[in-house]
Amino acid sequence: MAPTFVDVGLSHKQAPIAVRERLAVPKDELPARLDALRSIAGVREAMLVSTCNRIEIFAVAEGANAGAELAASLGPLASPHAVVRNGDEAVRHLFRVAASLDSMVIGEAQILGQVKEAAALAKSTGAAGPLLDRALSRAVAAARRVRTETAIGRGAVSLSSVAVELARKVLGDLAGRTALLIGAGEMATLAARELQGAGVRELLVANRSMAHAAELARQIGGVAVSLQDLPALLERADVAVTSTGSIEPVVTRAMMAQAVKARRFRPVFLIDLAVPRNVEPSANEVENVYVYDLDDLERVAAQNRDLRGGELGRAEAIVEEELRTFLAAQRERSGVPVLARLRQRAQSIAEGEVERALATLGPLSDRQAKSVRAMAAAIVNKLLHAPTQRLRDEAGGPLGTAAAELFDLREDDGARERAG
Repeated sequence: MAPTFVDVGLSHKQAPIAVRERLAVPKDELPARLDALRSIAGVREAMLVSTCNRIEIFAVAEGANAGAELAASLGPLASPHAVVRNGDEAVRHLFRVAASLDSMVIGEAQILGQVKEAAALAKSTGAAGPLLDRALSRAVAAARRVRTETAIGRGAVSLSSVAVELARKVLGDLAGRTALLIGAGEMATLAARELQGAGVRELLVANRSMAHAAELARQIGGVAVSLQDLPALLERADVAVTSTGSIEPVVTRAMMAQAVKARRFRPVFLIDLAVPRNVEPSANEVENVYVYDLDDLERVAAQNRDLRGGELGRAEAIVEEELRTFLAAQRERSGVPVLARLRQRAQSIAEGEVERALATLGPLSDRQAKSVRAMAAAIVNKLLHAPTQRLRDEAGGPLGTAAAELFDLREDDGARERAG
């Protein structure tokens, strides 16, 4: 069976954050997971995308059970939610994910970088090969076209911008307020820019690595603080944004009960951008403590999707155009072996018949012998022209497979013909 593209995964569309946070794969575990995927029977190539909003396995596999085996690798928790896509649908999903058409915030720029990072890791570990590499290259090209040829990226184009928009709705004007960033990665940087734009007076940056906290604080004009002082920092902050890689809650209900009491019950807005979640869900039960996680942000993001509906249609058209180009090239490429073996078989037969004919015709001049050979080659070319064009158009599909079987075009045809 010829290899085909397979996608298995789930996102914010299929599973709540309580499920996604348990399926998320830490960065240091990704190489081992890729090795495990490649060890599944029938899987030739694989890459794994694990973000706060999705986990996706993009693979090239052969065999009827490959998709089911890949789905099983996600574990029983994923089985009620995971979606399996095969063939063209799998490639289409890769293109849409890279172009941010399947994101919680349509048009956000982070996902393309995350897909490219996942691809680079898969390639460096040997899990990805030429088929995935070509698909990814075209998916990236499609994503770039979407960003340059449509206005889909305008408006709220990151989770952080959606979060700050929501903070304004809950707290009102953010000018003059204090914000605390817990974490110093890309999400924190984006949140800092949005908070600055909203007029926040003071930006505090707390991180497990004080050096990273200091670097982000330097970039944004904030103040680096120690994560060990978190309880006191929560008393100062009107808004706190968490985005650490911790697998356990960093902010607990007890911390927030103490903080809001010290604040004399002035409201605190917590934005949890992490998976697994950094804020204990029960903290939301404390009076005047407002906790919003990624699923909460999805409801706000949906409004932005509606506002960009026209641009979304144009973006989808670009993705479909790029997808058709890729699939056509892929079919032609996958048909080359069949075409080569068909032409080799025809030429071998023609050459054999020419030699037998020359032997029975008696002595011929070089010019006459050349004419006989040219005639045989012309007959082969004319007979194969239409079938070759049809196979180029549909190679890799049922017609290519049927042609290989009809003409008995096995991989070792060349060696067999030369031996005969």
